[in-house]
Amino acid sequence: MKLLLTCEHGGNQVPKAYRDVFATAERELKSHRGWDPGALSLYRALLPISDASYHCTVTRLLVELNRSARHPRLFSAWSRRLDAHQRNEVRARYYDPFREDVLRTVTGWARSGQEVLHISVHSFTPILDGQVRDMHVGLLYDPAHGRESELAARWKLLLQATAPDLIVRRNAPYKGTSDGHTRALRQAVGPNYHGIELEVRNDLLADPIATERMARVLMPTLAVLSGKA
Repeated sequence: MKLLLTCEHGGNQVPKAYRDVFATAERELKSHRGWDPGALSLYRALLPISDASYHCTVTRLLVELNRSARHPRLFSAWSRRLDAHQRNEVRARYYDPFREDVLRTVTGWARSGQEVLHISVHSFTPILDGQVRDMHVGLLYDPAHGRESELAARWKLLLQATAPDLIVRRNAPYKGTSDGHTRALRQAVGPNYHGIELEVRNDLLADPIATERMARVLMPTLAVLSGKA
């Protein structure tokens, strides 16, 4: 089995050409709306067991890599202020190459008969709209995809055996069938592709020590799941 890691929301950087548009977005850029805090560090900690990896550090408020190209929220309230030509430039420079590179890699593996496990690394905020999320890790997948369901269920068991106090939920805090990168790849690649979005509560990734602690739980279990151990 080939293991692919991606991190779509790894940073909150604003390219120089678009800084004027984001002059009023400082608070949003620093928040979970602008990026997934801690996700990039966790992704990097998991790289030793991956067969390929792709990440982006440009803010999701410029273009949302985890949405389909026709999704109404591909561009944020700030990037929608750009004219059509500028938005096309943003998509051509940041969105299309990322999506195309990942698709090319996954398609190549799948066509050669390899099973592909794609882990899309994200973080989530502990409180959203006043609601406390009483969980530590979420595994998002498509319940209609039998092999994907099996992998997610097994990973949850491995995680709980390794760290009994860790609260792991499947298809929470979001649904794995929502519009996103893994869903697009399921549709494009076929049955050899299995995509799981890994969601870790961002206060558990607040500093290098916390991230290392989480990686020590995730890496060995993912290695077993993907046949790397």
